[in-house]
Amino acid sequence: MKHIISVLMENAPGALSRVVGLFSARGYNIETLTVAPTEDATLSRLTLVTQGSDDVIEQITKHLNRLVDVLKVVDLTEGPHMERELMLIKVRAVGKEREEMKRMADIFRGRIIDVTDKAYTIELTGDQSKIQAFIDALDRSAILETVRTGVSGIGRGERILKL
Repeated sequence: MKHIISVLMENAPGALSRVVGLFSARGYNIETLTVAPTEDATLSRLTLVTQGSDDVIEQITKHLNRLVDVLKVVDLTEGPHMERELMLIKVRAVGKEREEMKRMADIFRGRIIDVTDKAYTIELTGDQSKIQAFIDALDRSAILETVRTGVSGIGRGERILKL
């Protein structure tokens, strides 16, 4: 099962390396990883997506909590949460394809952010399934390049990750 784990940690050199090292040392895979400073410049919030049974996720959480730089760990998938991912995708857009690509971007509520005579760059945000559905809806030969941020997530309502 997919789990979105959010980690509040010190914004210090080597902190991210220790988290990634923990996963690789134990043979756990990180599907996506995002990290950035919070409103407090001394803290960073790391969000990662991994797969595993409840027992595996419990072990991961326990190991993360033992790291010196880690202050708090929450499995967002244990409760109501929102998740978003950003994708920039460059697609071929020549002739009849131009109108089709514009229509596809509109259907998925994407924005065309760059236009050349042969290509469009489209910005799309949503959950992973929406991003994947957009990719699947396109002809593979039309895709020139993709860049994805990975999942960012936050608990709904009063559920917060703060010290």
